[in-house]
This record gives sequence, structure tokens and C-alpha cells, in this order.
Amino acid sequence: MDHAPHHEQPPAGLTAGLTAAQRSAYLDRIALPDPGAPSPQALARLQLAHLRTVPFENLSIHLGEGVDLDPAALRTKVVTRRRGGFCYELNGSFAELLTSLGYRVSLLAARVFDGERLGPPLDHLALRVDLDEPWLVDVGFGRFSRHPLRLDERGEQADAEGAFTLVPTGGHGDLDVLLDGAPQYRLGPRPYELADFAPTCWWQATSPHSHFTRSTTCSLPTADGGRVTISGNRLITTTPDGGRTERTLADDEALAAYRTRFGIALDRLPALPVLPVSSG
Repeated sequence: MDHAPHHEQPPAGLTAGLTAAQRSAYLDRIALPDPGAPSPQALARLQLAHLRTVPFENLSIHLGEGVDLDPAALRTKVVTRRRGGFCYELNGSFAELLTSLGYRVSLLAARVFDGERLGPPLDHLALRVDLDEPWLVDVGFGRFSRHPLRLDERGEQADAEGAFTLVPTGGHGDLDVLLDGAPQYRLGPRPYELADFAPTCWWQATSPHSHFTRSTTCSLPTADGGRVTISGNRLITTTPDGGRTERTLADDEALAAYRTRFGIALDRLPALPVLPVSSG
């Protein structure tokens, strides 16, 4: 029996999908030919292509651009301007692409762990994609799985980034997502609309207590399993075996690195945050 969901109506919070031209432009943006009919294999190709081409970055906050979760604005930023974003932008935009390709997508909320402490509700946006079984898809967390994770699997799931485990917690359908045993975020089962994330997105982009206002970041995984990141004025390269190189960039070097490493053409550098001096 075919258990694949029907797609006459998009899930709550998503539009009816992209036009053919918009879908083609998005696939060109992530350097992926038409992936064909929905399948776990096609979904994995889409996720990996998105991760490798669309940076995790918070530069808009420090360029004074603001963050707009309107789907058309997200498409303009990611596809037309060839920029990246953080979770609400990247997973929100990717959800629209997947929906237009025939996938059944739900927007899920998560609370991010900071050590043992949990962040606020709707702290993070991740995706549930239903095929013959449900999958966790996330292109907006920085370092995370490069391939979809089985939502119903409770054993370790091997990935290029490490071993992921989904552990039930709290008795309400929540799952703690662990990477190599370390908790990353607590995922809830309830679907949301993209607009529901707007207040927390605003807080992330404006509060002096948000990680995103206290530092600039732009990051992509590399083909060898490492990462390349610009944090502030530092270019950081890591390798799968734990190797790390770091160097400080002059302004012209930083603009060139954004362009050559991430495909981001900036006419000015984001303002580096001025952190308050501790009184303790």
C-alpha cells in the first residue's frame, strides 16, 4: 500500500509553492538539477546541496538590513541576492522549495541547548518531512547533520558530522537531538506557521542577550567534511580530524573572502559588535 501523503493542499504556514521559474532558479542557486519525484534519496541530495551552497550567516543583523520572514523576501535574499541566513530564513525558505517539489513539510519549533540550559520556545525552526516515514531536515543550525534524520529511529544515526540520536523526553512527544552524546536542541511535535516564529526571530536579531547580536558569523561545510567560517574578522577552517587554522583578515581580505568562500558580494563589512565591559 502506498502511504505517501497527498499534496492537494500545502501544510499550514506554507504557500501553495513556487512557480516553475522560481523553482528552477532556486535549484540553480543550490547547484542541483531537477531532483525528480519525492524520495528519501532525493531529499538527501536536496539537503546536502542546500547546506553546501547557502551559508549559515547572521550578517543582515550587523549590516542594518533587518530580517524579514515573508516568503517572497526570503526567496529574494537566498535566491536572487545569493545570501544565506539563520534558521528561520534558511529552513523557512527550504520548506517552500520542498513543498513546491511535492514534499509534505511541517515547520517544527525547538529550544536550543546552551550547555544544560534550554533557550526560549520557538528558539529554532526545523522541518519535518513526511514520506513513507517522517524525517528531520535542518539546513539552518550551522553544524548539524548533512543528511535527513529518521524521526522515529531511537538508535544512533551515523552522519558525516557525527553520530546523532533522538531521545524522547518529557512525555509530550518532545525529542532531544544529540550529536555525539551532546544535546543540541529539544524538538517539539506541534506544527507551526512561519509567522509564529516572527517574535522570537525579532528577539534573536535585536536583543543584546542574543548570540546573533553579539557576534558575526558566516559558515559553510566543506567537501572534505570540515567547515569554513568567518567570525568577526577571523577566517577559521576546521577539518574532520579536529584540525583548525585561524587568521585575522584585513578589511579588503574579508570582503574578498566573503565573495570567494561564500559567494556573498558585500559593498561594506558588517559592523563588529561592541561587547559591554564586564564589571565582575
